[in-house]
Amino acid sequence: MSDTGYHPEELLIAVIARMLEGCGHIAVGVSSPIPGSAALLRRQLDGGRTKVSIIGSELPEFRTDGGIDLFDCAGQGRIDAFFLSGGQIDGQANINLVGVGDYPRQKVRWSGSFGSAYLYFTVPRVILFREEHTPRVLVDKVDFISAPGVSPPNVHRPGGPVGLVTTRCLFSFDPAHGRFRLESVHPGHTVAEVKAETGFAFDCPESVPDTPAPDARILQLVRETVAPQIADAYPKFARRLWNVASAA
Repeated sequence: MSDTGYHPEELLIAVIARMLEGCGHIAVGVSSPIPGSAALLRRQLDGGRTKVSIIGSELPEFRTDGGIDLFDCAGQGRIDAFFLSGGQIDGQANINLVGVGDYPRQKVRWSGSFGSAYLYFTVPRVILFREEHTPRVLVDKVDFISAPGVSPPNVHRPGGPVGLVTTRCLFSFDPAHGRFRLESVHPGHTVAEVKAETGFAFDCPESVPDTPAPDARILQLVRETVAPQIADAYPKFARRLWNVASAA
């Protein structure tokens, strides 16, 4: 834990939870403990009314039958928010999950796109999340477009990106102009640092606020209620951060 009184991950959880306000159904894919914790925090803040589906959870209220179940729900318009990431993300919110270099002779190969493009088009509120904030990840142009951030006007697209959260800052995304805008900088970081560590151009207002730190109520909810719930799907994460075990 830092000298702020909270873990850096707890700040990101609080940031994402605010972005999820108003969602009726939030879905979380694999390898997403921080977004998953944020979804569960949002559920607590909404008095338990928000439905949360987490791939990998065995708790009855969060369990899903997997990708097929989520794809069906997304296609029917029954998922309000989802999370995507990539080995590379560029200034138009394109994500790359395939690899580095010229396809198909790439020098680095990742796991692949899976259903990212489908969910990017069908889920209204897609939040991009990547802990690493460096020019290696946030690039001017991705080497391969696994899922496009913007589409031509004649393309039916009810879904798309609303923002990008990293360990340094929060960006919002304007689909009409295909650009990110710096909304806030996390405590301990600066606008100059964000500019230096971002490989793409973005809009930046004259005055950029600090990201609000999680207050005592949020931290209590995260540590006492969310932590044992997320430990079901991500036991190592919960044990490392909060030293708690699954609620199951």
